[in-house]
Amino acid sequence: MALVAFKDLVIDVEDPAAAAERWGRWLHLRGEVDDEGAVLRGASPRDTIWLNPAPPKAVKNRVHLDLMARDLAPFSDLPRLTEPGQFSWTTFLDPEGHEFCVFEGDRRPEGLKDVVVDAVDHLAIGTWWAEVFGATLGTNDEYTWVDDIPGAPTESFDFVGVPEPKTVKNRVHWDVTLVGDATLDDLVARGASVLLPKGDDRRWTVMADPEGNEFCVFEA
Repeated sequence: MALVAFKDLVIDVEDPAAAAERWGRWLHLRGEVDDEGAVLRGASPRDTIWLNPAPPKAVKNRVHLDLMARDLAPFSDLPRLTEPGQFSWTTFLDPEGHEFCVFEGDRRPEGLKDVVVDAVDHLAIGTWWAEVFGATLGTNDEYTWVDDIPGAPTESFDFVGVPEPKTVKNRVHWDVTLVGDATLDDLVARGASVLLPKGDDRRWTVMADPEGNEFCVFEA
């Protein structure tokens, strides 16, 4: 039984206004900036991405975004970690050092394609998220993918096997909303943990999945 539905994506950034300009351009979303940060919005509420101010990035992102684009021209001034044609995607660094991958083609809409998560046990954590989302699971030797996520603007969440465990807070995370009669206790019973309870000025509970990936939970 599904416990949650996808709500929003959140990216920690040094400069929310600058990040809103470039990520809005790359994802074809409009940016809104205020004193507390920035947000990207699209035609649907599910396209919402919050850009929260944070200290500089220190280590490789354990969660990154995959994008679709007609070509690589919008990213030509960015450092590359892989060369075009080396893989079916090209990996770039944004000005703050965030890794992201771009797939080229015109068969799918431009913008956000997938959320990709490094995982010590990709099958176990992918299965966990497929179950709490009530989504579709697929897997092979290298990674596990979760499709048909309720409310998500992505094709899938991909959990990719890596040898190293998580050591610092993720700079990209997702928010979810409890569905039906599901409670926080149900998530805890499945193996999640509470990191920060809901407070007077905070309408959400910060939790972590069994591999320590942070996510925020809103009540229905």
